[in-house]
Amino acid sequence: MGMGMIMRSILAINNDWYYKSQYEQDMETSLELGGFERVNLPHANVELPYNYFDEKAFQIVSCYKYPLSLPKDCRGKVVYMHFEGVMTHASVYLNGSYAGEHKGGYTPFDIRLDELYNWELETNLITVVVDSTERSDIPPFGGQIDYLTYGGIYREVSIGIYDKVFIRNVKIETKNILKKSKALAIKLFVENLGNLQGKANVEVLLSERNGIEVHRNSFLVDLDEGVDECQIMLEDLQGIKLWDIDEPNLYELKLSLSIADVKDEYSCTFGFREACFTPEGFYLNNKKIKLRGLNRHQAYPYVGYAMPKRVQEKDADILKNELHLNLVRTSHYPQSKHFLNRCDELGLLVFEEIPGWQHIGNTEWKEVAKQNVKEMIERDWNHPSIILWGVRINESPDDDEFYEETNKVARELDSTRQTGGVRCIPNSRLFEDVYTFNDFVHDGVQPPLRSQREVTGLDRDVPYMVTECNGHMYPTKRFDQEERQMEHSLRHLRVLDAAYKNENISGLIGWCAFDYNTHKDFGSGDRICYHGVMDMFRISKFAAYAYSSQVAPEVEAVLEPVTYWARGERSIGGIIPLVVFTNCDYIEFQYGENEPKRIYPSSECYEGIPYPPAIIDFSVIKPEEAGSWGMIWKDAVIRGYFRDKLIVVKTLSEAPIPSDMLVEADDSLLSSAQKDATRVVVKLVDQYKNLLPFIDEIVKVSISGPVKLQGPSELVVKGGAIGFWVETLNIQGEAEITVESRILGQKSIRLSIE
Repeated sequence: MGMGMIMRSILAINNDWYYKSQYEQDMETSLELGGFERVNLPHANVELPYNYFDEKAFQIVSCYKYPLSLPKDCRGKVVYMHFEGVMTHASVYLNGSYAGEHKGGYTPFDIRLDELYNWELETNLITVVVDSTERSDIPPFGGQIDYLTYGGIYREVSIGIYDKVFIRNVKIETKNILKKSKALAIKLFVENLGNLQGKANVEVLLSERNGIEVHRNSFLVDLDEGVDECQIMLEDLQGIKLWDIDEPNLYELKLSLSIADVKDEYSCTFGFREACFTPEGFYLNNKKIKLRGLNRHQAYPYVGYAMPKRVQEKDADILKNELHLNLVRTSHYPQSKHFLNRCDELGLLVFEEIPGWQHIGNTEWKEVAKQNVKEMIERDWNHPSIILWGVRINESPDDDEFYEETNKVARELDSTRQTGGVRCIPNSRLFEDVYTFNDFVHDGVQPPLRSQREVTGLDRDVPYMVTECNGHMYPTKRFDQEERQMEHSLRHLRVLDAAYKNENISGLIGWCAFDYNTHKDFGSGDRICYHGVMDMFRISKFAAYAYSSQVAPEVEAVLEPVTYWARGERSIGGIIPLVVFTNCDYIEFQYGENEPKRIYPSSECYEGIPYPPAIIDFSVIKPEEAGSWGMIWKDAVIRGYFRDKLIVVKTLSEAPIPSDMLVEADDSLLSSAQKDATRVVVKLVDQYKNLLPFIDEIVKVSISGPVKLQGPSELVVKGGAIGFWVETLNIQGEAEITVESRILGQKSIRLSIE
């Protein structure tokens, strides 16, 4: 059985746009390109400094233009322009004629072009006027917001060319997950602009992601004009592999629709899984899992939101493979499809929510928010990683009518997932399926978490998850002094431990993964919130190891002492108590030539988490022993053992000196076809490859070849390390990146752009 011809054509149009940062009168109707600069998408309307900038700089109205030339044989087809995300309001024109608009910067939208397209012209001119001001009629604006929204056409754009009948969207619902014989309920949303009525043939091919065929079938469905919804069932599916966090098995569904001489093909990726929050905790495929996550802002230094696919995917890799999380919350808005696709591939669960921060606007504002719910769910309902829809404005007051409506929209669109609504007020009305709460009670003295019923005010347990903690309660820079770093780390650990010990808390999502730029009203005065367990360059603070150590040693051996290893760094002097984040069975600590001391994890203090830290205090090192170390500081060696085998060693230098500069890129092979980018991390280290936390050094970056540096070429090393990104220029070739340090010389790395 053949799948038929592929009649649709999706053309990426991310290269060779024309941009002007200052909107001028009648720019939307002008067909001139004079004074415009050439840019590629994703694009930030203004490149910003790392910190200490005016957040009004990107709150502008700007203009983008794109010369579009379609093949003549597309005449008579339906043509849509697909925008993945434009911040914040987009007005679209074709040859000076109004084509459509969209409110909201975090969800996709389509603009139809064929009815305005002039086929007699060689080139038609698309104009997009982008209003990136903080408009009070569009969420999240109208109040104050503790993050920046940036501006521009910061996600990808494509042109879709279709026959008069085509599949606009597909919703896949997996059935009988825990049974040997499984099923799929498939909803096809067909746009019928050709007024064709009657029986359409739908051919179905279900395959594993590796291409192995699982099932074929064909169906006849009835079509009406307009947007029609058709349903088909695939039953008795055998040998299906479930999607879960350890084995994220994915499947591809291809659908071919034909009626008369019109054909279309649509494909999407999904997974077979069942996710459920209960009063007793969270279950994935009927297996109880304690959720352990962090919140993610999609922001980066210099370019804000405008990072391409590879960099979006890398964040998911960091969260899953470096921090060893099983959950991420997309705070506080829907995020890049590339990030979500990578979460599917990695087995990283996602709690996705609509845009907003505390403020609820007027009736017009609420209508946009409800549209955000719809656009978010219709874009993302086939992602197996997404387990919860956030349908409440983060930390907003109760608004019963509004939240009844947002929950209704979500449940009508997707009955297979539960809803949550993040609040920070106790005794809030519960319209959602899961009570999701930001619990900032822990201040170093108060208990780590409140009891569920104290928060909900209910006389019974309900599905419950803590969605933020720490963060603004104890902001910590990666280059802060050691005692603050240790307390920061332990606060995350205490709350994590408390969540693990409480069976009716489904899990904990800490605030937050990465530092982020913010408005002047928040943060440390330099436009940065230092709330992350990593900095803005995705370089770990010590608190990151509270999370990354909670993984089986077979996956990765973790041994990270929270210390700069200096006698005079702490206010009390010395290094005791010394917290060592580890997943080893035990460690051995050796000071100088002294006999090693065996130390076991502190399970009596941390009864909940899978892998408690080892704590070296005066119960391990007697005061008289520490005194016998004398005034001469020595190296320390910490060895980690698993099943009585040495698996990891950390050596701390008695007298660290700058010994090497490490320069590493996340990727060495990039693409020239579309804008691509990769991160480069520079570390100044001592004799044992440990960071030099207090080194004052400026490094200079120079580049040869077809890549561009984002941000400045002279960088201040902070806490012994700094990062930057380079992006491609649609040219193939070899690029060399050279980093020069005054004290450590030069290091170069090479990238290939194909």
